[in-house]
Amino acid sequence: MPFPLTALILFLTGCLAGFINVMAGGGSSLTLPMLIFLGLDSALANGTNRIALVIQNISAILSFKNEKYSEFGKSFKLALFTLPGAIIGAITAVKIDNLLFQKILGIVMIGIIFTIIMPMKKKETVENIKSKNPWIIYPMLVGIGFYGGFIQVGVGFLFMAALFHTLKISIVRVNMHKVFIILIYTIPALFIFAINGKTDWLLGIILAVGNATGAWWAAKLSIKKGEKLIRIMLIVAIVIMSFKLLKIF
Repeated sequence: MPFPLTALILFLTGCLAGFINVMAGGGSSLTLPMLIFLGLDSALANGTNRIALVIQNISAILSFKNEKYSEFGKSFKLALFTLPGAIIGAITAVKIDNLLFQKILGIVMIGIIFTIIMPMKKKETVENIKSKNPWIIYPMLVGIGFYGGFIQVGVGFLFMAALFHTLKISIVRVNMHKVFIILIYTIPALFIFAINGKTDWLLGIILAVGNATGAWWAAKLSIKKGEKLIRIMLIVAIVIMSFKLLKIF
């Protein structure tokens, strides 16, 4: 495939993925299989995707801040609990067999389909509802951090469920915290992939430009428009890519 076409595909995939990641989650279910489809092995694709995630979440944080949504102190405190799990997860990811990782990824993406097609409850502000056991969020963050460091795909859904239902905060603030948390734990994860030679910086930067573009606008719109269409597009893409990874066709 000519490089200009590869770059265009990656940029457009990144735009859609960045938008989806900030709106809800699951954008890496597009970018990670696409990188594999373009010829990268699983670990290299996994590491390269982290370059885009770092830039994407910086863009989203700046956009949220521009819209007067930022609680950096609280976000950073939550992010710290994801670091141990994320580091262990990233180390596991660079050591795992390539074919085994592809099978795990394919199974995970099929599971994500069910979370996408399930009807979502009405998004409402819950700022005035007191959480019964807010402390439980901390062990949850350690576990989610491991998953994010290892595979990343769909981690946004996990953060949204944990933060929304445990801390009882509005969905907009959930997304605000989510992008900050993912940025913090992705930095050491990216470092682990990089020192193990599992990053393609050129492709990662191209993807990152797309992710950052999508993330900026998603933070502006914040789940208000286009959700139904995005769900349909994401389901189709996940089915095709997961079937390919599982060698169903």
